[in-house]
Amino acid sequence: MQIISLILAAAVSIGTIVYGYKAMKNGKKGSIKKAILTTVSAFMLVMSGVIISTIFGGNVLAETAAPAADAASKAGISLGEGFKYLAAALSTGIATVATGIAVGSVGSSAIGAISEDPSLLGKTLIFVGMAEGIAIYGMIISILILFV
Repeated sequence: MQIISLILAAAVSIGTIVYGYKAMKNGKKGSIKKAILTTVSAFMLVMSGVIISTIFGGNVLAETAAPAADAASKAGISLGEGFKYLAAALSTGIATVATGIAVGSVGSSAIGAISEDPSLLGKTLIFVGMAEGIAIYGMIISILILFV
């Protein structure tokens, strides 16, 4: 059931992209808020079905699990190990989102400055590189969390 729901969620996402491309190509006008609300509503409906079937249903892939995964499930994973993986994922994810925000802001300002004075290219590249460093720091913290 979970697989069917995930395929349905992917179909909603792909269908939205195809519909949006065709609408833009044909010059269709409309409310962007309404379109986003419709898409997010359909996607959340499918994902809530996935969550409900996961909570109340069994594991569909339990019979096809590999022997290594079966041995790992018998050995169990501690709560601390789970938090370790969660912390590593959050440090990388949040750092990457922050990098996207920073590079978007700094990059647009850098392009504006370069358009006025082309000699500022080297200086602006340094600022963009510093903003990209945030993602690298998040990845380093994740590696330290996982392996130290």
